[in-house]
Amino acid sequence: MKIYVYLDESGSIHKNSKTRYFAVGGYYTFEQDKLKVKAKYKKENLKLKKEKEIALDTEIKSYDMEEEEKIKIFNKIQDIDTFQGCVKVFDKQAMRKDIVDSNIFFNYAVKVLITDCIIPALDLQNNEPIEFIISIDNRNIRVGELNNLETYLKTEFCLFDDDFKITYYDSKTNYGIQLADLIVNTFYNKYKDISIVENLLKELKPKNFRVSLFPKKVYIKNKKA
Repeated sequence: MKIYVYLDESGSIHKNSKTRYFAVGGYYTFEQDKLKVKAKYKKENLKLKKEKEIALDTEIKSYDMEEEEKIKIFNKIQDIDTFQGCVKVFDKQAMRKDIVDSNIFFNYAVKVLITDCIIPALDLQNNEPIEFIISIDNRNIRVGELNNLETYLKTEFCLFDDDFKITYYDSKTNYGIQLADLIVNTFYNKYKDISIVENLLKELKPKNFRVSLFPKKVYIKNKKA
């Protein structure tokens, strides 16, 4: 079984950052819908750029969009058969130790996202091995660290037959990662300042999004957000 995962982050995990929350996430899909999800987002993205008279080769970040524009995008995507949003939000004030190395913590955050928000949503009755094909924005990754996450995940899941392939992209050229940015930023803002996304959260269908808070494994029902 191949699972295609697109990830980004919101907030900061730098040891000197004063922000309370950090979030990692985006979405995953199966092979039959991989291109469909990106094509739908690309179409809406280009339409939005034309309406705003923005150059087509310019990346629109989630914070550049109005809430109603985000709602239109989600309504085009969230019912695609194997689309599933997934986000893990970390409350840094609840941690008993400071984050010493942001790269190591990011690797840990991705592992927690997989174990808490992705694997529980999969039908694994036949114990079929999973090949996680993960695409991540490269803007915060130093050259010497490019292989760290893949090695880390393979080690963490060494008791299982699952495999991991990590590829880093410039989000300017990858619509899957741009959509991941929109998703993770939406749920990051739920904690940072819910007024920014309150109407948007009401439009999201709980069956299409699996989001949880760390350290508490409490799943969020979007319609009650």
